[in-house]
Amino acid sequence: MGTSQPKTITEPARETQVMMEADVVVVGGGTTGPFAAISAGRRGKKVVMIERFGSLGGNLTLGLNTKPSGALLGGLPLEIWNLARTVDGAGKDYMATTKTGGVTIASPCDPEIMKILLTRLCVDAGVQILFETMVSKPVIEDGAVIGVIVEGKAGRQFIAAKTVIDCSADGDIAAQANVPFVMGAGDEDITMQPASMYFTMSNVDVKRLADWARTTDDVPARAIPENEEDLDYGLWLTGFNKTLKQYQDDTGIVLQRDNITLKTAAGIMYVNGTRVLGVNVFDPLQFSQAVVECYQQIEAVTECLRQRVPGFENAKIMQIAPMLGVRETRHIKGEYVLTGEDVFGGKHFEDSICADASAVDIHDPKGADVDFRGMVPYEIPYRCLVPLDVEQLLVAGRCISADHDAHSRSRNMPACMATGQAAGIAAAIAIEKGVTVREVPVAEIQQALRDIKMPLFAEDVV
Repeated sequence: MGTSQPKTITEPARETQVMMEADVVVVGGGTTGPFAAISAGRRGKKVVMIERFGSLGGNLTLGLNTKPSGALLGGLPLEIWNLARTVDGAGKDYMATTKTGGVTIASPCDPEIMKILLTRLCVDAGVQILFETMVSKPVIEDGAVIGVIVEGKAGRQFIAAKTVIDCSADGDIAAQANVPFVMGAGDEDITMQPASMYFTMSNVDVKRLADWARTTDDVPARAIPENEEDLDYGLWLTGFNKTLKQYQDDTGIVLQRDNITLKTAAGIMYVNGTRVLGVNVFDPLQFSQAVVECYQQIEAVTECLRQRVPGFENAKIMQIAPMLGVRETRHIKGEYVLTGEDVFGGKHFEDSICADASAVDIHDPKGADVDFRGMVPYEIPYRCLVPLDVEQLLVAGRCISADHDAHSRSRNMPACMATGQAAGIAAAIAIEKGVTVREVPVAEIQQALRDIKMPLFAEDVV
């Protein structure tokens, strides 16, 4: 018997109202989009940023991730973090020890303060934010993106743009513009890093936890501040493998991870202890089931922590992220595909738009232990932001043109912020020069980045 075809309906043709016209439309206000929007707005461009939730920051804030997996080296990312520090919304950078050595990490932020700061800087830059609005599709004319269709409480509308920057994380706009892409590693096996969901806990005795962590060999990756006053933002612990295994052996309860990560931000304990393998986030049923499964896992992990980890005896679930943490989906194909060899070996690119010192952070697609380690800085060329086969579209964030191995570094927040920043500047300069974003003089993008003290090359990182 043949496979049955899905049922369809026919929608009548209709005219769509033009909501507004912009120089630059940024799709997505998560960890990447605000950096693109602010950067273009500060150059005097009319920018519209479209965000499906009611606040900015995405996985950084709503997702409760809070911590870049690496140092913030300059430019707008460091500016915002330093601003957060002035209002006790972030702590000091710290050196985390891992199995393979040390890695410098920017401290977590307070996600609520970060929502405020990102919004404030967007407004100050003249960015028009559209909250609670979904982008349905790009509109293409003569091979170039001329704007996007949006859906909101006012219905279906069109926003015109000279350039669109896809900061959707999943490359949604690029994919709908028929840009080629690869899912995960591009083979037929389970190839994408798993999804998860952060949660926070209250009533944790953080000092007791830190004192225990110093004496155990079950937390091989760690940052434990010497001063008690630094515990509010400075405690980071990854491991607990033996503890988790023993708990499962004793109780028969199956946990889904070999390890968990704990960290503090604003005195609150953040827990990364869930994992869903092989979920297709583009399938609404699979996506929804992954959320349900994360809730079930959170209950089990919480009970394990209470029973087996000192300091958690009286702890309670405080908050669960209202979004699934998705690590990997589409890799858009651009003018250059960044490879694992490039990011592990520190290949030099003349058109680099940032140096990045993010850690290698691989959550194995088949469920093995997490590979987290520091490495030498690497460079991301502008060509990775320029997709094939369509004009006036840039991509930024974890969907840039990179393979599965390179993605283990380029998906991290410092790189997402930096590529967003570069895309916003590139879009603005292209408008100023009267050229396409594919033809924009990279030297002028680089000079603009130097002006805000963003390191461009690995050798610039001290």
